[in-house]
Amino acid sequence: MESKFDQIKKLKEEKDAVILAHYYTEPEIQKIADYVGDSYFLSEKAREVKEKVIVMCGVSFMGESVKLLNPEKIILLPDMKADCPMAHMATVKKIEEVRKKYDDLAVVCYVNSTAELKAHSDVCVTSANALKIVKNLKNKNIFFIPDQHLARYISTKLLDKNFIFNDGWCHIHNDITKDDILKTKEKYPKAKVAIHPECPIESVKLGDYVGSTSGIIKYVSESQDEEFIICTEDGVLYELKEKNPNKKFYLPKSKVQCSGMKKITLDKIIDSLETLEPQVNLDNNIIKEANKPLENMLMMAR
Repeated sequence: MESKFDQIKKLKEEKDAVILAHYYTEPEIQKIADYVGDSYFLSEKAREVKEKVIVMCGVSFMGESVKLLNPEKIILLPDMKADCPMAHMATVKKIEEVRKKYDDLAVVCYVNSTAELKAHSDVCVTSANALKIVKNLKNKNIFFIPDQHLARYISTKLLDKNFIFNDGWCHIHNDITKDDILKTKEKYPKAKVAIHPECPIESVKLGDYVGSTSGIIKYVSESQDEEFIICTEDGVLYELKEKNPNKKFYLPKSKVQCSGMKKITLDKIIDSLETLEPQVNLDNNIIKEANKPLENMLMMAR
């Protein structure tokens, strides 16, 4: 009987498809994917691939971002219920209110957001490039949406900017507390703490390294240390173990999982490729407006 991996490989050839996957998906999804990365890497890679069909193994805002950058291509999201609650934690109304209140304002939109929010923003950022991009903005006032924790971390590095914080957060990273890290550190005193800046600032301050998912992988892989407390979604452990089989990894709590990312399965990828459904479709006006801040991000990040 043909394996699921073989089925997917055959379907990819038939449909002229490529598979992109985020580090937070299940190990078997990362294994079958053509490209695996964080939000920034996947945004760039989506522009480069030649295939006419892109299967985005991640949550809905990622599918939207790929569609924005490739409006002429078929973008498949194997499960339309794979969503990121934080992507919805800002409103157009709030953006408009802040624009009226502050002169010299830049609305900086974390890529973990809906296409509608992107369409009302000036530039997008990821956790990998947020510091670089915000630092180079000429604007003094920064309304950073939707994640408050990444915004607070960036604000500690750019004291000349005035940050307006939004009340949004990633429920996975928000739940990684200072106490969780300290208790884990007690158990593994030699372990270095690698933490994502979507975590609360009091947790981030305990990090030996603070950075994006790809940044954490690079830090661990280049480090001479052998033990690490990984303060982000547990899907990243697959890549960490692949690249560092002799190192040890600990999580700050028993379950650090994004239910949205884990909704993507091999069976759903097979169904999606067979039917070319479900497709990510966006209004042409949204594509036009939301593409601008994404393009600004890719230009400024280089």
